[in-house]
Amino acid sequence: MKIAARAQAARPFHAMSIGERAGILQAEGHSIAKLSLGEPDFGAPPAVREEMRRVMDGRPLPYSPALGLLALREAIAGFYRDRHGVEVDPGRIVVTTGASSALLLVAAATTEPGDDVVIADPSYPCNRQLVETYGGRIVLAPTSPASRYQMDRTSAESVWTPQTSAVMLATPSNPTGTSIPFEELASICTLARERNAWRIVDEIYLGLADPDDDGTPAHSVLETDPEAIVINSFSKYFGMTGWRLGWAILPEELVKPAENLAVNYFLCASTPIQQAALAAFSRESISVCEERRQELLARRSIVLDGLQRIGLPVPVLPDGAFYIYFDVSSTGLDAQTFCYRALEEAHVALTPGEDFSTTTARSHVRLSYAASRDELYEGMKRLERLIGSLKINGHPTQ
Repeated sequence: MKIAARAQAARPFHAMSIGERAGILQAEGHSIAKLSLGEPDFGAPPAVREEMRRVMDGRPLPYSPALGLLALREAIAGFYRDRHGVEVDPGRIVVTTGASSALLLVAAATTEPGDDVVIADPSYPCNRQLVETYGGRIVLAPTSPASRYQMDRTSAESVWTPQTSAVMLATPSNPTGTSIPFEELASICTLARERNAWRIVDEIYLGLADPDDDGTPAHSVLETDPEAIVINSFSKYFGMTGWRLGWAILPEELVKPAENLAVNYFLCASTPIQQAALAAFSRESISVCEERRQELLARRSIVLDGLQRIGLPVPVLPDGAFYIYFDVSSTGLDAQTFCYRALEEAHVALTPGEDFSTTTARSHVRLSYAASRDELYEGMKRLERLIGSLKINGHPTQ
């Protein structure tokens, strides 16, 4: 029987396969410093967990509307009003089974065969896969440490084609943890809007971006481009990865098409999870999430200090999310081999740049500092020993 070409062409996501191998080693009795997956160790805020227990009391739990529970969509709109000072019509919000489903819906609604979609190099690999699923062609905008590994207007213009239908941005970014300066973000959106292209902005890590000097939360693209498509999730800021709940904010013209696609693709997000997620926006839960954001800053410092001590350079310091993208060229190993040896010899799980980039695939590695302080300290000690052994053995390659 025939397997579809798109399935055969799908590329593996090394972060997940490395996580799986780390789990096998752990089951064999090894202690693994798991610094590969972007999964906060905090779990959902206590109020959310308590609400889930309350909801699971035997009551009927019917399908929700395809766009999501109205109360949850109103709560999300209120979050943007209170945190970012922007008014969002709840009717423009679609609740999905995680941000991945939101990206799937948006790709399905905006991409035609032959369309070009501009994405930064490096970037989250699944975005590329989704665009290609619908016949789009990914066009990589070059970046560098000078641009904080983020697309800017100049790089977007340099790869723009007559077939460009959308620009896809992520701020802060996975894998670099860096944000696009707000003025630059506004400029890119203006460029795309003037050329009649969609602006798709992944704000999944926006809640974990460093605030302004005066304490103002990081800016949403909606503050400069109210018609931009925004992707967000409960996974990162709220620590609810396994709950699989996200949302998209759409321009009015996309709402009905997205609703029709949602009905056919996944019908609706889980009703009890949507109901429990309402508690994520309580004052208590937001306070918990802000305390955790501060904790992540402390964890970032542990890793940056450790990498500096070891001698592994970080070309661009992160200002959000919980990732550090560092250069392993000085070890004499390519990134894939470095990650393999880090896991098998030092029992530290990391993700090679191959997941995210063509230009930094062989030279860079992503580290997630979403693990506990103890795990991070231990991971740094183990990497230091690994680097020491490489020096003793003359930078071996594999």
